[in-house]
Amino acid sequence: MTMNLIYKSIIEAIIQNIDVGIHVIDDKGTTVIYNQAMADMEGLQINDVVGKRLLDIFPSLTSETSTLYRVMNTRKPIYNTRQTYLNKHGKQIKTINSTIPIKLTASKYGSLEIAKDITKEQELSKQVEYLQHELATKDVEDDKLRGYTFKSLMGEDEKFQNSISIAKKAANSASTVLIYGETGTGKELFAQSIHNESSRIDKPFIAQNCAALPETLLEGILFGTVKGSFTGAINRPGLFEQASGGTLLLDEINSMGLQLQAKLLRVLQEGYVRRVGGLNEIPLDVRIIATTNEEPQELVQKGLLRKDLYYRLNVIALNIPPLRERKKDIPALVEHFIKKYNMRLKKDIWYLSNDVKEAFLHYDWPGNVRELENLIEGAANMINNEHIIKPEHFSYEVFNKMFSNIQSTYRIKLEENKSLDDILEEVERNLINNAMSECGGNVSKSAEKLCIKRQTLQHKLKKYGMLKEE
Repeated sequence: MTMNLIYKSIIEAIIQNIDVGIHVIDDKGTTVIYNQAMADMEGLQINDVVGKRLLDIFPSLTSETSTLYRVMNTRKPIYNTRQTYLNKHGKQIKTINSTIPIKLTASKYGSLEIAKDITKEQELSKQVEYLQHELATKDVEDDKLRGYTFKSLMGEDEKFQNSISIAKKAANSASTVLIYGETGTGKELFAQSIHNESSRIDKPFIAQNCAALPETLLEGILFGTVKGSFTGAINRPGLFEQASGGTLLLDEINSMGLQLQAKLLRVLQEGYVRRVGGLNEIPLDVRIIATTNEEPQELVQKGLLRKDLYYRLNVIALNIPPLRERKKDIPALVEHFIKKYNMRLKKDIWYLSNDVKEAFLHYDWPGNVRELENLIEGAANMINNEHIIKPEHFSYEVFNKMFSNIQSTYRIKLEENKSLDDILEEVERNLINNAMSECGGNVSKSAEKLCIKRQTLQHKLKKYGMLKEE
């Protein structure tokens, strides 16, 4: 055996047994070396890659986004670059790469890439980050106290940040707070954040929805009862007493009857409570936060909220903007809810499709953040091994409401030194690439999807160097 053959055998043995991925392409973008570590990393077989064009195997890449192609064309190395891409089976690959040019002839260059799989490391990092966030905001069920703080309130919108600023100031006060916000805007989250940032954090936080109970029953629950005051009554402290030293949240205060509102006003003004049927006056030390899902002054005008109670509650006024007025916060909220339900439902969702993203940004969100979270949770339950939330993952009613009139559009920015012809070619290439990817590389199906003849598509594939070599 000659020395050259010995060296070749040694190099082949090293390449196939090293624990990092090796991928080499020639000047045409065809794979010439592909080792087992890289195959394991990308979920492919060596024979399926060697001798094939790189962009055929990885349809999510282009000559601009592929580091192998870039180095081959620029002849400049790229070191320690993170890369995320899909193989032809739709599997997401996350690596850290070093790519260097290889001189094949005097004028032709290929490229070599050395890659380390960091998918598991990144997933573990995300899980740790999410668990830390969950621990910081998780419900403390044993104490019946939910641990929301101002860190739990997500949004960069100016109006929303102003609401947070007012709430933080309210946390330093013992005055009553009236929170106005539409259904699902997060009124209770604000209330809990105020409590948990106040000096009352070690005392009870008790919430009562005033719309959940009839007025006669709600009165006994709020103020307490004395045995014998009515049939079946027992000696029982009300929520005002149970929340002593802490905070009592009266949710949807506008649902409380006017007669009970008058009794509540007396308690707030006098600072003591008398149980239903009782004679003793019990002193109170309770911070009151009330919420309403309708504009308070309109409720006063309609006679649904007593004017004197409104002024007594509205010492600190806090308005939470609806989601339709802070749509720039939707992407961050979506990312948060995707992480949440990936963990809870054991999914691997990455992001929204363009159609869903566009629909979300055009929708008015009558249910606000709660509706957004419910939609993400519902879609997550419909996804099996997929990674992208698409319109078909939503219910029939949601689909008709949000997606039926939405059409995807390509937003093109004119770039310096780029002609109209170049831009149109780029759009055409992207459309063809997407169609080929969705149809698994089948030219006939892709042509049908693009509504053009098969021969026309073959010509364009050849034009853009995308025609798969036999």
